[in-house]
Amino acid sequence: MISPDTIRTAIGVIGNGTALVLFLSPVPTFIRIWKKGSVEQYSPIPYVATLLNCMMWVLYGLPAVHPHSMLVITINGTGMAIQLTYVTLFLLFSAGAVRRKVVLLLAAEVAFVGAVAALVLSLAHTHDRRSMVVGILCVLFGTGMYAAPLSVMKMVIQTKSVEYMPLFLSLASLVNGICWTAYALIRFDLYITIPNGLGVLFAVAQLVLYAIYYKSTQEIVEARKRKAEQVAMTEVVIDGGKTNNHASGY
Repeated sequence: MISPDTIRTAIGVIGNGTALVLFLSPVPTFIRIWKKGSVEQYSPIPYVATLLNCMMWVLYGLPAVHPHSMLVITINGTGMAIQLTYVTLFLLFSAGAVRRKVVLLLAAEVAFVGAVAALVLSLAHTHDRRSMVVGILCVLFGTGMYAAPLSVMKMVIQTKSVEYMPLFLSLASLVNGICWTAYALIRFDLYITIPNGLGVLFAVAQLVLYAIYYKSTQEIVEARKRKAEQVAMTEVVIDGGKTNNHASGY
């Protein structure tokens, strides 16, 4: 008979895979940003929030805080590196107030995690207490990571367009949340259950919005293309008229 620990480990490995897919899902978005040389209307908040979440979970998984949490450390350590890459690209292709905001948020996050680590390791002297303090913070910031797209969801409702809410990211969030919720429930870990359970709810809400506004998004994109084509034709006509005037001697 397969033991609960074996099942939990297997689900954790699957969770690592789905989390990696989630962390890599914005790659098409950043390829678009790279090609256009601009972050356009994309928000940095989901990536900055995910970075903070990963740093806190790495701290939670340390042997000095919560022993036997290697799967938590491996995926969140990988996630830290990936999110830092995204934030760096965001800094390169943004300007003004947006860039300053990202820099300030990044500095605040690093200072906060460093302070929490120092205080917990020096003032809390048992694994249970360290796990409780860091776990509560992980619940807060894990929920923040999943709730970060709420700002994008608000924009979707206002504009009736899902153009800037990638479907792949919402799907990856849903699968990841389901896997890690199952992982936490097998040997109950409240601190992992709460943020991932909420993550499932937020992801479902995003998919509902995608279904509602997909058709209107296509109409908006088509209208934008037609407008761009009309502008291009107008410019051709104007340029042609100028050429004819020069040829006639006017």
